[in-house]
Amino acid sequence: MSAGGAFGGNRGLRPVPPEKGVFPLDHMHLCDLEKKEYLSCLKSTGHKSEECRHLSRKYLECRMEKNLMAKQDMSELGFGKSVDAETKSEEKTEQTKEK
Repeated sequence: MSAGGAFGGNRGLRPVPPEKGVFPLDHMHLCDLEKKEYLSCLKSTGHKSEECRHLSRKYLECRMEKNLMAKQDMSELGFGKSVDAETKSEEKTEQTKEK
């Protein structure tokens, strides 16, 4: 048997948690509408995520509002000022369609 243990792992080093990606699941379905809108957009655009970024942002904002993930500045999550302008214009378009 090796010094690393039965499964080859190094027992002397402490594991380091990931910096991002660990947050509670949405068991109460608090952001289901936003999630479904985003997934529907992906499906309708042939999985071109750049065309659905405004919905991705909306989903992440919902998760932050409902304390399902840590609150962060959207620029830290890859949403810059140009995306903000696009998001606002696309939200206005969606609201116009709903009326």
